[in-house]
Amino acid sequence: ISLKLYLTVTHPLFGGRSLISPIRFFFHFFPHFMVIVEEVLKLNEDPRVHGVYLHLPPASLTSRVLNTLKPEKDVDGISDLNMGRLVRGDLSKGFVPPIANAVLDLLEKHDTSLEGKTVLLVGGEGSLGVALQCLIERRGMVVFKSHWSSKSLQRQVCLCGGTGAGTIDVPPSWVRPGAAVIRCQPSLETGIVTYTVIVITITLHNVVHNCSRWFQEQQYRPWHLRSLKLQPLTPVPSDIEISRAQTPKPVDQLAAEIGVLPEELEAYGRSKAKVQLSLLDRLHTQPDGKYVLVAGITPTPLGEGKSTVTIGLVQALSAHLKLNSFACLRQPSQGPTFGVKGGAAGGGYAQVIPMEEFNLHLTGDIHAITAANNLVAAAIDARMLHEATQSDKALFNRLVPSVNGVRRFSPIQISRLNRLGINKTDPASLTPQEVSTFVRLDLDPSKITWQRVVDTNDRFLRKITVGQASTEKGMIRETGFDIAVASEIMAILALADSLEDMKNRLARMVVGTSRSGQPITAEDLGVSGALAVLMKDAIKPTMMQTLEGTPVFVHAGPFANIAHGNSSVLADKLALKLVGRNGFVVTEAGFGADIGMEKFFNIKCRASGLRPNVVVLVATVRALKMHGGGPNVSAGAPLPREYIDENLSLVAGGCRSNLRKQIQIAHLFGVPVVVALNVPTIEVKLFNLLSVAFINLYCIFSKSNFLDSVPLTGALMCFHLSVSPSFPQMPIVEKIRTIAQKVYGADDIELSPEAEAKIDYYNQQGYGSLPICMAKTHLSLSHMPDKKGAPTGFTLPIRDVRASIGAGFIFPLVGTMSTMPGLPTRPCFYDIDLDPVTEEITGLF
Repeated sequence: ISLKLYLTVTHPLFGGRSLISPIRFFFHFFPHFMVIVEEVLKLNEDPRVHGVYLHLPPASLTSRVLNTLKPEKDVDGISDLNMGRLVRGDLSKGFVPPIANAVLDLLEKHDTSLEGKTVLLVGGEGSLGVALQCLIERRGMVVFKSHWSSKSLQRQVCLCGGTGAGTIDVPPSWVRPGAAVIRCQPSLETGIVTYTVIVITITLHNVVHNCSRWFQEQQYRPWHLRSLKLQPLTPVPSDIEISRAQTPKPVDQLAAEIGVLPEELEAYGRSKAKVQLSLLDRLHTQPDGKYVLVAGITPTPLGEGKSTVTIGLVQALSAHLKLNSFACLRQPSQGPTFGVKGGAAGGGYAQVIPMEEFNLHLTGDIHAITAANNLVAAAIDARMLHEATQSDKALFNRLVPSVNGVRRFSPIQISRLNRLGINKTDPASLTPQEVSTFVRLDLDPSKITWQRVVDTNDRFLRKITVGQASTEKGMIRETGFDIAVASEIMAILALADSLEDMKNRLARMVVGTSRSGQPITAEDLGVSGALAVLMKDAIKPTMMQTLEGTPVFVHAGPFANIAHGNSSVLADKLALKLVGRNGFVVTEAGFGADIGMEKFFNIKCRASGLRPNVVVLVATVRALKMHGGGPNVSAGAPLPREYIDENLSLVAGGCRSNLRKQIQIAHLFGVPVVVALNVPTIEVKLFNLLSVAFINLYCIFSKSNFLDSVPLTGALMCFHLSVSPSFPQMPIVEKIRTIAQKVYGADDIELSPEAEAKIDYYNQQGYGSLPICMAKTHLSLSHMPDKKGAPTGFTLPIRDVRASIGAGFIFPLVGTMSTMPGLPTRPCFYDIDLDPVTEEITGLF
């Protein structure tokens, strides 16, 4: 049993708002010790509570109870940590017990100086006795201790000039004239009221002081980042060996170094943690830092190292130039990790650690998306089955069951009624026609657009048949699987700017069309609330670190050739607040600038309201040679001779074609460009990249394209003003044509009849204003993977057009683009294994 006393405290420091500070008094008849601990833990986590006073019998004030209470909320100052601070003389964080303070206050009201006086502390056991002794000795007094049972107590009292007594009265005849007797027991007896009021006043003062301290902690904190030292080796070891050679900082230490509060952190093991979105509210007045986007030229199937450049850049900025910087990366999918490309943790001495955790499951966000996506798929098929086999009345009785004789609509059902124009809340008041309209979604099986997902490259799931069991009563239909990161829920996770926004987007997802031509949403299915529950943790970005101990947010992971290919809006916004006005946030867009960067501007920037200061365009000699006329590069096959020998003509051809075109795409959005030449160790070995001929070639190209040949970090310092790319409002067809012509270099587009019909339908439903997210191969500026360089003279075929209404974009499928990749002949998983003794992963990268 407990009694709560709520004290409303107002103070100008807090803008005049009321601070509710419960002080909880526990009576003596708790049924179990754990009840006390549970109550204390609840108060610890309640942000409205700034002080807790435990009024418990001495037997209940165990070390377990005292140490459960957060020291910063222990306004009675009796926890072990606060007592230790008092004994050590460090009162900057903890509190002094109010009773001990009250005794000192009364002593100091004495007419004479306390210096050199003798104090007898009678019955002063426990924390109160320790506190009194420390405070009294600090005032220059001498302290003796005694017990009430001591035979020499009368003589000791007579010798003292002041006495701190316990729970019984000292006979007046024992006390020398001028001595002070203080009884440390709150009471309403005559002469004790003043002492009691002082104790209560000091307790409330501690609460207010703690509120003030809490308010100061909520302000932006300068970084005190401790960098980790690297020990580069020659020859360079494998990525996983480099990762294991470095011991990451505990994630709570990293969080403290960059100003993340303990209550804003949810640790997942020792080296990664989720960050609470409340940080955005706490730092809402903090100016944003500078925003840098890393994109790239059209890559080879091996990847050109955008993640490596991103991580290397923030390591250079933070660990070497001592500038606040944050990397924001996508979470790698299991598809490429076990397929061809490998993970996305960076490489060499510029990677996220621990790289095994980064590339394998992380904090389970993709699994949450898979669960949510497939719950929608299950709900669709179940609803169609039940509607096909039940009457309106039976459906209504099951959808709105009678519980204890009462039938009620759930909130999500009331939302559906309102959308249908039925403004009723009493189930009994619906007419038969209204009942039928309410219970029947009447989904057209041929127009269901929602597919199941799995985070594995599994080509045989591209087309499947469901409903073949006898229990499905002939509800057979064709459907398929997408890879999990292609799910609309993944795109929503990356674009949402709050939990409420994500919940609303999930509700708006269109899963198909009714036979009457009306869109059916996840909210119509009644599943959107459950989806938000499954995604409530996934919406929080995961914090990790680089090899040099600089912070990284890993969040969301949509593919750029299928979805918009960018990490989350929330991760970028949190990082921009944390780095401060003069800091840098470096985020990465997937694949080439024609795909990931174009979608970054047209989709992500539109959703976030953020604008980058500069684009870093990553190129490699390998990719430049391929676009300059070199032979195709295949994963798993040896590099052709052209890529081993220095060949400046191929490099020049790649610069004049693909690299120049990607720079022009960035300039379409009015953003300055810095080209970063990523030089993998293998390329340093294979050809003399620092030869005079190569440097001259690169300098000539830079000047002809209005670029400067300067260090990358130095180039970023030149750009301080945000730009504002325009997002023209056009019909769907014109938006597709504009991207095809201005970005890809196509002459025109060719719409299939199915694509034209879909566009007409989306226009009728009012979706025409949504941006376009092209699903196109990442291996060429065109729709033909083998066409390298900067192809021209082609027509871009639009096979189909789909809509992600919750995410907020229309996505045309270009050519034969698939939303479910397949495994190659020799996938990466051939080399991946686990040592059962050491539990070390081998062969990952």
